[in-house]
Amino acid sequence: MILVTGAAGFIGANLVKGLNAIGRTDILAVDNLTKADKFRNLADCDIADYWDKVDFLEAMAAGKFDGQFEVVYHNGACSDTMGGDGRYMMENNYRYSMSLLDWCQANGSRFIYASSAAVYGAGPVFREDRACERPLNVYGYSKFLADQVVRRRRPTLAGQVVGLRYFNVYGPREAHKGRMASVAFHCFNQFRAEGTVKLFEGSGGYSAGEQRRDFVSVEDVVRVNLWLLERPDVSGIFNLGTGRAQTFNEVASTAVNTLRRAEGKDPMTLADMQAHGVIEYVRFHEGLKDKYQSYTQADLAQLRDAGYEAPFLTVEQGVSRYVDWLLENMG
Repeated sequence: MILVTGAAGFIGANLVKGLNAIGRTDILAVDNLTKADKFRNLADCDIADYWDKVDFLEAMAAGKFDGQFEVVYHNGACSDTMGGDGRYMMENNYRYSMSLLDWCQANGSRFIYASSAAVYGAGPVFREDRACERPLNVYGYSKFLADQVVRRRRPTLAGQVVGLRYFNVYGPREAHKGRMASVAFHCFNQFRAEGTVKLFEGSGGYSAGEQRRDFVSVEDVVRVNLWLLERPDVSGIFNLGTGRAQTFNEVASTAVNTLRRAEGKDPMTLADMQAHGVIEYVRFHEGLKDKYQSYTQADLAQLRDAGYEAPFLTVEQGVSRYVDWLLENMG
């Protein structure tokens, strides 16, 4: 049996769908449905059972699930990088992860958990190395601290333990994230509603919209997770991005041109979009600019050395596919 925490969330639900695609339905889904609409992410998925997070943790502590899970995919976390409640963040992200790690070690279960590129802060080097890690917010710190425990304990850990440092993930099933949803999602909705897309003004030495992030499709995130399922001998902390930084302008122009194509219109150049106000640049929210990553790019050397050879979707490929999915599924 497979346990997926955060199963009704963005990455968790896509992972459940991916597991279904390879014939796995023996899945216990765990989440917190206080935001009830997240259930929609699982409505087309097949699972064995669902447990609320609090009830699950109590039952786990009581020994109800001892020895039941082959693999624990831990994606449950608060991902609000602007969140100010550090106590909640540390309890929900760090302590929850450590409890599951200890349980997996005691029960012989493999443990694959979500870390984040937020551990690197402003960079500029994004390599799985302590010297490169300097988080800018408490969310990044909560992920950073979990990774440090895994590193420290690695010589004594039994079985597979993997931390995946997700970069800027985008794709289906993220609508519930609201303002924390991806740039691609917001570009889609803004252009359809207003005919314009809003990006931030320049920062970190980059001109408006030219800040660069490693934007990775959730399709690729699921592929790596499923690859690890078939390779129980692979352990470690790995970056999960494309290895290629692309601009916010590229994300926006791809989203706009995919929507124009769907309407039978010709594509526009970035220069034309800027000249005609299709892309506008706005000021940063107060308090965000000093916590903003103007550049990220995953160093994939360790993931490639572990044996993962598949290519990753570019922004042009992945965002276009995502916009087509949004048109089909969101009307």
